[in-house]
Amino acid sequence: MKEVKVEVIGPEPPCMRCQAAKKAVEKAAEKLKQSGIKVEIQKANVMSKDIVGKYGVLVSPAIAINNTVKIMGRVPSEGEIEKLIRETAK
Repeated sequence: MKEVKVEVIGPEPPCMRCQAAKKAVEKAAEKLKQSGIKVEIQKANVMSKDIVGKYGVLVSPAIAINNTVKIMGRVPSEGEIEKLIRETAK
């Protein structure tokens, strides 16, 4: 089983857009589990100096897959996240 780490980067407590982004990631992860791809979802605080230093993210929500920011400043669709995770898992 392939393993992919997805970080949902946003403020604490999460705003509505960040919650929507996390839900989309969770739904995509459920679908991908059936394809043999295990998705580990983590929440990262956009206000953290470590996260800003690591990713340079200044707008949220942002989605990082295996330590690479793929989406920033918008809520992605479930399908878009699924596609990005599949590409990363290859």
